[in-house]
Amino acid sequence: MTTASLRRLRAELRGLAEPRVRAQLLRVLSPADDDELLGVRVPVMRGLARTYRGLALDEVDELLCSRVHEERFTALLVLAEQVRAAPAGERGALVRFYLARTGRVDNWDLVDGSAPVVLGPWLLEEEGAARVLDRLAGSPSVWDRRIAVVATLPLIRDGRHEPTFALVLALRRDPEPIVHKALGWMLREIGRRDERALVAFLDRHAAGLPRVTVRHATERLGAGDRARFVRRG
Repeated sequence: MTTASLRRLRAELRGLAEPRVRAQLLRVLSPADDDELLGVRVPVMRGLARTYRGLALDEVDELLCSRVHEERFTALLVLAEQVRAAPAGERGALVRFYLARTGRVDNWDLVDGSAPVVLGPWLLEEEGAARVLDRLAGSPSVWDRRIAVVATLPLIRDGRHEPTFALVLALRRDPEPIVHKALGWMLREIGRRDERALVAFLDRHAAGLPRVTVRHATERLGAGDRARFVRRG
């Protein structure tokens, strides 16, 4: 049953919709035919998620079942707020909830807005994290594979680069450019913190990586290194 909180949240989302934003989203997201886009800005949804972070998981689940894009996005942002507030030992239940519903995380903005902040913090503290990443990377869903890559951002920030490097090698022949771009993005994040590690990895593997991955990975390198690696990619 839809609760009063959900009715208020849904009404607020519709009241905050902007036709210009909707037009922009239609261009960049290529939503499925049965998706409904309202046109709500991400910072606005983040504010709503903070307001409604006390939603029960069954309420979050109802939002995730919606075909309204912003309702799914707000549900994921609420889940992220709950992960942030949860003690380390209690994040597992929220992560399991997320992993059981990745089929509803079905566009790149939903992936990028949720994977690093819902799954990512759990990866920092769980010994079995590598198995979860491997399972997602081997999924037939392009969005699961992108989740695996983008979720490593907290690991990168913690100086742990090997899981990302392993995913780059595992997914370098992925058929989807949206995965190639995510690989390049995470490599670039490694280079922001440890340029020597990125350059060493590219020295060994750039020739076997998708060109778009190399281009994204080298955006912050000096012109000489960037040109050298892009020629090889």
